[in-house]
Amino acid sequence: MRSVRSGSVEAASSRTPSVPASSGPATDRRAQATRDRKIGAVDWIARGVAGLLLVATSACAGPGTLTPAAGTGVVGPGAAAASATATASADSTPLDPDTTPGVDAPGIGAPHQQPAFASKALAVLATLPVKGRAPKTGYSRDQFGPAWSDVDHNGCDTRNDVLRRDLKSVALKPGTRDCVVLSGVLNDPYTAAVINFLRGNATSTAVQIDHVVALSDAWQKGAQQLSPGQRLSFANDPLNLLAVDGPANQSKSDGDAATWLPPNKAYRCDYVARQISVKSSYGLWVTQAEHDAMARVLSDCPNALAPTNQPATAPAQAAPAQQPAQQPAQQPVPAQVQMAPAPAPAAGVYYANCTAVRAAGAAPIHVGQPGYSSKLDRDGDGVGCE
Repeated sequence: MRSVRSGSVEAASSRTPSVPASSGPATDRRAQATRDRKIGAVDWIARGVAGLLLVATSACAGPGTLTPAAGTGVVGPGAAAASATATASADSTPLDPDTTPGVDAPGIGAPHQQPAFASKALAVLATLPVKGRAPKTGYSRDQFGPAWSDVDHNGCDTRNDVLRRDLKSVALKPGTRDCVVLSGVLNDPYTAAVINFLRGNATSTAVQIDHVVALSDAWQKGAQQLSPGQRLSFANDPLNLLAVDGPANQSKSDGDAATWLPPNKAYRCDYVARQISVKSSYGLWVTQAEHDAMARVLSDCPNALAPTNQPATAPAQAAPAQQPAQQPAQQPVPAQVQMAPAPAPAAGVYYANCTAVRAAGAAPIHVGQPGYSSKLDRDGDGVGCE
């Protein structure tokens, strides 16, 4: 019998060994075994070659064309690249968008007036109802309208309004009507740190705008009963907003006074007093644990005042004799209530622009009121800085 050359599948499969014609049963069995061994070897070689061809074909297919078998959990290069792109896109969403969300919601404004000027925070706290936390069912950020909407119609989004108010040494972007803040310095109330703010996708998060009463907390303590316009006002109300250290804001999350207080202990009285003023203005309640935490903080500063945008209507020494703070918890929350115009400033006051009017708490300013001028009333309807 001639030998079969190594690697030649065709030659190995086509040759059959010669068997003597007069072979007996034993001879037949030996011949059959020989044939079985040769066929087995050929089959093994053929399968190996087929495997090599499959590997070669896959290698030539190029990256991004592999299709994983179902259930293997293997992701091909193309899918991995798409996932990485999606992640990068999500991470690069700017905190400071270039567009200002417009609003068209009726009934914008707090359902109640802010606490009267010079009201003590402890006195206002006593007017807040104490209830259990309502279910969070149905809550989403969208329940409070588009983020940082231009509620006061000054052409700037709320985030930039608060940055301009709270930062020092502010640099504004040209061509934005003194709206967009490019940089500034924040004396952070929550940590007492000095933070240099620089606008940008990778840097804006250093300074964040905190809802002093968190939206989720408000939702569970009465905001579900507010109208969409009132919730929009709540999310953009300057009384409820502070520019603060980004990590501190993240640490707070949606905590109330019972679960989170600013690390800067010197600011805790002001912080709690502001929460009380906001909850009073929007008819929200507090839990028992929250009430007790607020009372403990204010026990160190019993004369702390509830902040308000309303200007003084009497000399400071006469403030205690003023009418006590309203009790919003005992009043039904109207579906749509506009804020009453703020009292006019003292006679002889001159306002350079609407920003000064708002800072004084006198917006909108009506014709005949001290400080009114036609330059503040762009549409000539007798009401300036609307």
